[in-house]
Amino acid sequence: MRKVLRMHKAERDDIGDLVTYRVLPSSTIGSAQFEPFLFLNHHGPQVYPPRNRGLPFAPHPHRGFETVTFIRKGELTHRDSGGYESVIKAGGVQWMTAGSGLIHEEVSSNEFKAKGGEVEMLQLWVNLPSNLKMTKPAYTGMQRADIKALDLPADGGSVQIISGEWFGTKANYQSITGVNAFALELKAHAELEIPVAAEQRIFCYVVQGQVTVNNHDMSDHNLIELDVGEGSVRLHALSSACVFFATAKPIGEPVVAHGPFVMNTKEEIHQAILDYQAGKFGVWKH
Repeated sequence: MRKVLRMHKAERDDIGDLVTYRVLPSSTIGSAQFEPFLFLNHHGPQVYPPRNRGLPFAPHPHRGFETVTFIRKGELTHRDSGGYESVIKAGGVQWMTAGSGLIHEEVSSNEFKAKGGEVEMLQLWVNLPSNLKMTKPAYTGMQRADIKALDLPADGGSVQIISGEWFGTKANYQSITGVNAFALELKAHAELEIPVAAEQRIFCYVVQGQVTVNNHDMSDHNLIELDVGEGSVRLHALSSACVFFATAKPIGEPVVAHGPFVMNTKEEIHQAILDYQAGKFGVWKH
């Protein structure tokens, strides 16, 4: 099994009235130990009342990476300057390649703002290598039915195969950098061992419940840091649980981040700001 280095508790960092737990980076861990996984926010769970203002993510730019948003409860409306638009419901995923740059918003529908309801979602940022940072932006919205799901052995629960491959079963969506991403819903007492290639970095976050990861007890809102090298990850659910699990090969290039931009040099960050100000991220028509 992969050696457990540390566990990192997510830190409460609300955005307006949206309950938010900052998982990565935090005061105990930077992004370098998990690269190409750079950032994770866990929003909710909470219940919005009727006549609410909705989610607070008004139009903003991105360049140089991808956002992966898993909607566990509620819904999320996406619009961007590339013309993509969708409303993704619970169990769905939004995978956006910011690439050379675009503007997007992630908000609530008028119906949700009027009626209220549950909200829980995760947003992960995945780095792009230098040769793909200026790739054409793209967006894929996947409802629950669009994502392959399998029952786990011994009636242990289920897995959503968001991208990549799970024990020989390929996801309907394949990322441009070969990311494997899974949402695991585990029943109490479920046991599972996941082999991971030596060159792959592991991202394992307990969304809800109590889980033992390689013989280390973990509770909800915890991210586990595992050593690199050959070895598997063994999960044992002490209660019903949800685990977000991803693997990818580290890029190994310099990372310079500034707000919504992630590039390789300060000069590229400066150019991203200039390009955004010059209207090169598309026209916001919504």
